[in-house]
Formats: sequence, structure tokens, C-alpha cells
Amino acid sequence: MKSTRDKHVVVGADFAGFRLKEAVKRHLEARGWTVTDLTPEDTNLPMYHRVGFLVGSQISEGKFEKALAFCGSGMGIHIAASKCPHVHAAVSESVATAKRAATANNANVLAIGAFFTAPRLAKAMADAFLESGLGDGYEEWDGFHEYHRIGFDECENFDYEAYKANGFKVVDPQEAELGPEPRGLAF
Repeated sequence: MKSTRDKHVVVGADFAGFRLKEAVKRHLEARGWTVTDLTPEDTNLPMYHRVGFLVGSQISEGKFEKALAFCGSGMGIHIAASKCPHVHAAVSESVATAKRAATANNANVLAIGAFFTAPRLAKAMADAFLESGLGDGYEEWDGFHEYHRIGFDECENFDYEAYKANGFKVVDPQEAELGPEPRGLAF
């Protein structure tokens, strides 16, 4: 698997997100990242959902640890990528939420909307997402990692039929005690 530790990421965009993807790609490459671009040309770009499936498949197949996906709003490509197994996609419009997607939700695909995100902001969002992992920055918050790991694991292993058969309750739920929020934590 190509990992963020080794500075590898896969990207893709539809027609609406193409120019923003190009700006973020150039930024990452200038910072030493190897960027695999699934939509390198702006002609004959697949529809947003097909790009989402394509980007998501790279995670599902274990080829990449993380991906960036770009469309007009970030919403459609996020929905499509999330249909692929093992994809935990997030839509973000700020640096704080991009980082939180990685640190608290262990997201592996970040969707960014070009209609609402300027290039400089998108670059900072990509940096925050790619350079953060589950629990990073929250080491002093007792139980933070364990609490959020349970959320990730229960989403990763979710079986709707078992959930339904169990009266719409998680089967064998895990528990973790989340300690008090440390003083001075901004988010």
C-alpha cells in the first residue's frame, strides 16, 4: 500500500473540480509528494460519481492509504466514494474539519468542493488531512483515541442486516471511557 508516511496520495476530479485538483496537486508535488492522478487530462472527464468510484476503489483495493477527490461541492464525489468498501470519506470546507476528519474520524478520502473552496485553502486542507492520523494532537485527552477507534471500527464492520435484526442497535457494541476535555483545546 502506498502510504502518507511515504508521501504517496491518489487524486481525482470531475470537470468542476479539475482546476482545483491541479492546484493542489502542484502544491503537493512541490512539497515532495508522489501524486497519482486518476484524471490527468481535462478532456472526457468522467461524471462526478464515476470519479468517486474510481478514487474509492484505490482505497478498497489497498493501493493507497489516503485519497483526495474534487468536484463542485465535494458532496457527490464523497457519496460515490463512500459506496466502495473500506472507504471513510469526509467533505470539508475548512482546515480544521479536514484535520478533524483524519484525527477523530480516521477518514481516508477527503472530498473538496471547488465551488466553495479557494486554492490556497484547499492546499492547507490537503496538508492538514494528509499529515494527520487518528488521535494526533489529542494525546493528552484520556480515551480520545480509543473512543474514536471504536467509532471507526463499528462503521468499518457495519452490517445493516445484523443491525436491523438486533432491533436497530449495534451488535456487541464496544465501549471506551472518554475523559474530560483538556483545558485549552480549541477543537
